[in-house]
Amino acid sequence: MAFIVLQYRAAVPRALVAGNLWPEASDQGANTNLRSALARLQGLGKQALNICPAELRLAREVTVDLFGARSLARRVLDPHVPVKDLDLDVAAVDQLSADLLPGWYDEWVLPEAEQWRQLRLHALEALTGAFIGLKEFAWAVTAAHAAVQADPLRESSQASLIRAHLAEDNRSEALCDFERYEQHLRDELGLRPTPRLCRLVSELQRSRPDKCPGKERTR
Repeated sequence: MAFIVLQYRAAVPRALVAGNLWPEASDQGANTNLRSALARLQGLGKQALNICPAELRLAREVTVDLFGARSLARRVLDPHVPVKDLDLDVAAVDQLSADLLPGWYDEWVLPEAEQWRQLRLHALEALTGAFIGLKEFAWAVTAAHAAVQADPLRESSQASLIRAHLAEDNRSEALCDFERYEQHLRDELGLRPTPRLCRLVSELQRSRPDKCPGKERTR
């Protein structure tokens, strides 16, 4: 079912489905496995597919949360769509916060999962900027945190979070998040933040507050 869903309503030849789901089997064995799997479908599972002799496809009336989330991400990233037309709220963050099939490592899943991860991270970062523009700072921080949680070492997501804090005049939180990221980046990869990120907090560092909670500085 997941394999068919990821074809985005296209008709998929049975041989392609069988070959991807049972790559170690012979063609005959893979096709036999597919027939057996389809025969075992019951209830809603069977209704969700249009099963034809030569191909399979998702039933027209079936809705898929991934399709809606992908459409939202593209609209958020489209420079020709005004922010006021997006009808944004915190539910948009929820739609963009889930990984695709977490815990699945099949070869046919991984490229789709990575493509979705990149799309939703860019959308969450853009969403943060949109919320800042709307002065919805709590939502901006929520969106940025979702991006950071998805990839703690991604600098553009950290920059979005710091900008959200600065927009709300939470300078201490901005500096603390920067310093935690700086430490994490050094510990994990032996790297330092780029000058662009450093410039966001350079003024704050010149009047550094007390040590940030949850962060131990190393020398």
